[in-house]
Amino acid sequence: MRNEKLINALGNCINHCNYCADACLDEQDVKKMVDCIRTDRVCAEVCSTLNQVLATNYADVKALVEYCKKICQDCATECGKHDAQHCQDCAKACRECASACEAYLA
Repeated sequence: MRNEKLINALGNCINHCNYCADACLDEQDVKKMVDCIRTDRVCAEVCSTLNQVLATNYADVKALVEYCKKICQDCATECGKHDAQHCQDCAKACRECASACEAYLA
């Protein structure tokens, strides 16, 4: 199945983004984490949407995959700014998902 690698990466990214956003709420200075939380939430939503669309075998997904790749890159950059382990783990999952999007588009 052509979509399998991307679907797995999307699921991993969704899980890490949701966990990261929640864990950011427990950080000492939550105000510093606002952009991280917001980006995590958007990334999880976009990945979830693409995941659902890919499950339908709908053919016209290129623009959505490209947007998902961009959001994952943005989230990786934002989470990468923070030292918290959940942010670093999320950044890694987002980079992997962006790479999976790139491979899908190739």
